[in-house]
Amino acid sequence: MYYSRHITNEVTNSLKEFPVVFINGARQTGKSTLVEHLLTNKYSSNYISLDELSNLAAAARDPVNFINNLSDPVTIDEIQRVPELFLPIKKIVDTKNKKGMFVLTGSANILTIPKISDSLAGRMIIHTLWPLSQGEINGQKENFIDLSFSGSPFSQPKNKLSFAELNAMLLAGGYPRSLNINDVKGRNNWFNSYVDAILQRDVKELANIEKLTELPYLLNIIAGRVANLSNLSDLGRVLKISHTTLKRYYMLLKMIFFVVELSPWSTSREKTLIKTPKVFLNDTGLLCHLLRYDDTTFVLDRSKLGPVLENFVVMELIKQKAWSDNQPDIYHFRTQAGREVDVVLEGRNKRIVGIEVKAASSVKYEDFSGLEKLAEVSADNFATGIVLYLGKQIIPFGKKLFAVPLSCLFEEN
Repeated sequence: MYYSRHITNEVTNSLKEFPVVFINGARQTGKSTLVEHLLTNKYSSNYISLDELSNLAAAARDPVNFINNLSDPVTIDEIQRVPELFLPIKKIVDTKNKKGMFVLTGSANILTIPKISDSLAGRMIIHTLWPLSQGEINGQKENFIDLSFSGSPFSQPKNKLSFAELNAMLLAGGYPRSLNINDVKGRNNWFNSYVDAILQRDVKELANIEKLTELPYLLNIIAGRVANLSNLSDLGRVLKISHTTLKRYYMLLKMIFFVVELSPWSTSREKTLIKTPKVFLNDTGLLCHLLRYDDTTFVLDRSKLGPVLENFVVMELIKQKAWSDNQPDIYHFRTQAGREVDVVLEGRNKRIVGIEVKAASSVKYEDFSGLEKLAEVSADNFATGIVLYLGKQIIPFGKKLFAVPLSCLFEEN
């Protein structure tokens, strides 16, 4: 099934402004499908995949001649497999000085590889394609972020999200392939083979080492700690590996877009803020698979729902940022006294939106404690504070504070 991706217009516009457009993201998020759609409908280009062994061998053997013999515009898929191609691309871009010469895709974050990203600084724009957002799955474009900054009220949700629907949504996640598998066993088999293939091939290529036996265990341990502060020292003690090795493995999981961090929001007005990032995975389907959750888990134990739901909200906001007008930076907020806000959006002119996630169908005044502290610290920059919850009504809880049903996050308003 083809899903229309909301960043398509952004990518198309970038081709008119930059010589090189890079689309990165985890494998199986739909990069190749997006590129094929662009080629068919909006952008005439040669297409080369470095997943094909003959192309991979030719590019690795002589990167300069490989690039020089291509006719632009050209698309090179999975370019991280031959990073030596970036310098020849830079040289030909500088010589021809044309827009839209190269569309590159990759399953590794090149911003974490300084020599590669620096080689095309000023010549390349990067777009990240995450697993499908709920709006992309349902065929509607979400505007939750921009509405949050606008000061306009949210509309009451069109449909009440049932617990069964929420359960299914979290377990399915947003990988296109997993969404097209209806039975639980088949989906688990797909995730097993997917994770194994990524860790056994892509990570080994990036790390240039043969044995990464601790990496699957590290990923599973992180899955059990999502929505918590990152603590590498504790992870090292659990895995019994050195801090240097652990840090390298952790960076590899970030590089392939499995692990996502939210940095702490800070301001000179408040000196008692926690400065440690929070950790998440890129998809709740992957998360629930690693945790071995099924359709009975949240029914039997509601305490397990909270971290998964927060992971879901964080990733939906990260996805929506790509097409929002505000393009906010995304943080978390926590004081040393324990008052916290799950997500802080910092938009233009330092305007602040705080979002707290509650896995409950009702909201209490105490649920706004962290948002009130954030409003105090951000002062005139505070735009609004929102508690996303599992109820069905939008409820004002004071000046600029609202309880908002979770479905407003991904419905059109």
